[in-house]
Amino acid sequence: MTATPLLEVRGINKSFGPVQVLRDVDFAIYPGEVTALVGDNGAGKSTLVKCIGGIHPIDSGEYHFEGTPVSVHSPRDASGLGVEIVYQDLALCDNLDIVQNMFLGRERRNGLVLDEVTMEQLATETLAGLSVRTVKSVRQLVASLSGGQRQTVAIAKAVLWNSKVVILDEPTAALGVAQTAQVLELVRRLADTGHAVVLISHNMNDVFAVSDRIAALYLGRMAAQVKASDVTYAQIVELITAGRSGDLGLTPAVADITNGAQS
Repeated sequence: MTATPLLEVRGINKSFGPVQVLRDVDFAIYPGEVTALVGDNGAGKSTLVKCIGGIHPIDSGEYHFEGTPVSVHSPRDASGLGVEIVYQDLALCDNLDIVQNMFLGRERRNGLVLDEVTMEQLATETLAGLSVRTVKSVRQLVASLSGGQRQTVAIAKAVLWNSKVVILDEPTAALGVAQTAQVLELVRRLADTGHAVVLISHNMNDVFAVSDRIAALYLGRMAAQVKASDVTYAQIVELITAGRSGDLGLTPAVADITNGAQS
């Protein structure tokens, strides 16, 4: 594990009108590692990811990429840094094949004509680089793919664009046991190729199966960010539900404020 984050946000605050969703959130992700982002519904996971992805502007705080302060005001800015997000709905078009989906909106052209040969070659190389063998042909319609294969295509699409950070939103949701295993293997392989991977999941078995670090959000605050090998399943559940677990979690002052807000 490297000690230097690839992407780091510090003291992030985000409000929507009178509702403050994120409070002084620090979050760091590292190359070659899977960082699980966990938390109960409403903890702020989606908002944090959308701030990192440039969808929501942050109210205050710092955004660092490869050790340098940067400004991210749009998804294009985030993508330019190498940050790609695979949302739970995957954003794939059933009526298009794998190649067409992977290059949708970023088509390669040879003059006025689509460069189908180059796109097909790059799509094939990307899937091969991730050791994906479950897809028979890159010219298959996405409508014909299983849930696990669709997730694989969405992840490969994110990797295709020289991404350095890949954020996966509930990638195993609604998948069967075998398909879940395939996707988790791909998530691990993605980190092994040097990517910094963020895995958003409610499934603690998935989290402990592939994660190097675990970051737990609680009511808009970062309760703890720890190495997965240093905590137990029960401790993570406590961090998610109470913001603390023994010596782990929010500082007493923050915990008191949070408890007061609940009462």
